[in-house]
Amino acid sequence: MVKMTINGQSVDYAGDPEMPLLWYLRDERGATGTKFGCGVGLCGACTVHVDGYANRSCQMFMGDLEGAKITTIEGLSEDGTHALQKAWIDHKVPQCGYCQAGQIMQAASLLAENPNPTDEDIDIAMQGNICRCGTYQRIKSAIKQAAEEM
Repeated sequence: MVKMTINGQSVDYAGDPEMPLLWYLRDERGATGTKFGCGVGLCGACTVHVDGYANRSCQMFMGDLEGAKITTIEGLSEDGTHALQKAWIDHKVPQCGYCQAGQIMQAASLLAENPNPTDEDIDIAMQGNICRCGTYQRIKSAIKQAAEEM
């Protein structure tokens, strides 16, 4: 049995140790904010925090998560009022919205490590998260606003 914490809730997992965390979150926990994108960890749509760091949940296996503390977009803020979530709305970042949970989780990891990032810091941290709609300038503006508010 693998014991972990997901969004502050203790979880005991006794299923297939090779199940990707992404499928467990979506199919068994109902945390559908975390999206399937490419399935090979390249697009960032499935980004969650594991022990405080951004990780691609499609590439993490349940059997490897003993003692892990996992946070999904649903756990970032109980009521959707995290500074990044508010900034995303203020800057009208989402178009299709598919990548946004992963983008926000990657940005939250950045701001946790670097509360006052430069444009270059943001570019480097966010380069692995793909937005097919091309809202990168709005994403950068939203991250800067959130950094100021945090």
